[in-house]
Amino acid sequence: MGTVYAKAEHGEKEVGGGLFEFEEPIELDEDPIPKPAIKLGGVRARVDRVHVDGLNRTKDDVIKSTVDELFHATDFEDVILKAHKVRRALDSMGCFRDIGVHIDVSSGPGATPEGLEVTFQVKELSRIVGGVNTTVSENEGNLVLGVKMPNVLGRGERVQAEYSMGYRSSSNFSVAATKPYPQKPLVPVITATVYQQNHEYPWSGYRLLDRGLLLDLAFRTSPATTHNLQWEGLVRDTSVLSKTTSFKVRESSGPQMKSVVRHMVGVDHRDDPIFPTRGASVQFTSSLAGLGGGVAHLKTELTAQAHAPLTRHLVVSVGCAAGVLHDMFGTELPDRLFLGGPTSLRGFGQRGVGPHHHRVATGGRAYWAGALHVWAPLPFVSGRSPVAGLFRSHLFLNAGSLAPPEAGAGWQALAEARVAAGAGLALRLGRAARLELNYCLPLRARPGDHTAPGLQFGVGANFL
Repeated sequence: MGTVYAKAEHGEKEVGGGLFEFEEPIELDEDPIPKPAIKLGGVRARVDRVHVDGLNRTKDDVIKSTVDELFHATDFEDVILKAHKVRRALDSMGCFRDIGVHIDVSSGPGATPEGLEVTFQVKELSRIVGGVNTTVSENEGNLVLGVKMPNVLGRGERVQAEYSMGYRSSSNFSVAATKPYPQKPLVPVITATVYQQNHEYPWSGYRLLDRGLLLDLAFRTSPATTHNLQWEGLVRDTSVLSKTTSFKVRESSGPQMKSVVRHMVGVDHRDDPIFPTRGASVQFTSSLAGLGGGVAHLKTELTAQAHAPLTRHLVVSVGCAAGVLHDMFGTELPDRLFLGGPTSLRGFGQRGVGPHHHRVATGGRAYWAGALHVWAPLPFVSGRSPVAGLFRSHLFLNAGSLAPPEAGAGWQALAEARVAAGAGLALRLGRAARLELNYCLPLRARPGDHTAPGLQFGVGANFL
């Protein structure tokens, strides 16, 4: 947070600088001398002044409203905690690339006996920032080229354009304008995005081209709970991939208009997003389509995970997922629910569970899935090695089922569970995604399912 300087009082002698003579040898204790604990909560203090050095384009009013909380501190511990909170708020604005904090004794006119001065040293981002990175989608890696104009109007606003390409001929282009409100309750962020997405789904035999507008309001109700309220309007064009594509897929081809209202809420108490050792997370998504356009349905999906250490090196994880689609009118193949693949139900092909027609997945209206994992570090690798933090090995057992879209099929199809087990290795990709190479053994499948016994490779941000 800052730097504390201390000076010895006048009259105290300096230890270790002179010559000592002893009549008898002295035996020194090998145990370290315990350091006294200092309770900063009992040291009264207040903030007299706050300085923010390095501002150029950023407006003063947004800075004043962000640092105002510091003036309500009553002791030194409170000053440190509030300074850290203000630093996080400044960082969330997206205006600065480096923020330093310095706390010193107040001096000069207006200084109080218990007063402090807090200085934030910031470096603003350039007017135009470009970058190249990678993202992951449905078991696919993407190369992303981006250009961003941060702090356009001086209050944290930014405009960002991105173009991405996937290795399966998918491509996306988007232009987004974002306005954060870090000083407001719930820390809301408003984003408007115009986009075009082009994806191929060979497992279902169709290509999807979406052009639309997405309005998003993101906010937090607690440090671990995030909400997103969205409205999305798009024109969707579905086309077949080959001349031999199934007629059921051809029935869904052609342009459609779609309007969706969506609410997403996530609670994350895990200690790490990729290789957690303890904690739980829940993600719930509910969307309603039909307020305009030719598609109308209600779709809800839920995913949850829990992690706990068994021993010092072993971690047990339990995950589950479920989804329900209620069709009102006009719901086509791209709107249906799918199950199977290395990120959802290992041991089965991508979208390999459930009804198929001429070897292409046609999806369903409800699904459930569950998984049990036992995680361990790599054998014969020291825990202090840098490699140890990148890799994990695991044993897993997962199961799930998918109900067909036909109303007459009944919900009893969900009782026909598919089961697979196996073992494998996982590699961390930063704090955003991971790779998995597993040896899978399908234990139970239904006629029409596409199993994937043997080695199976997967990449993604969210795994079951």
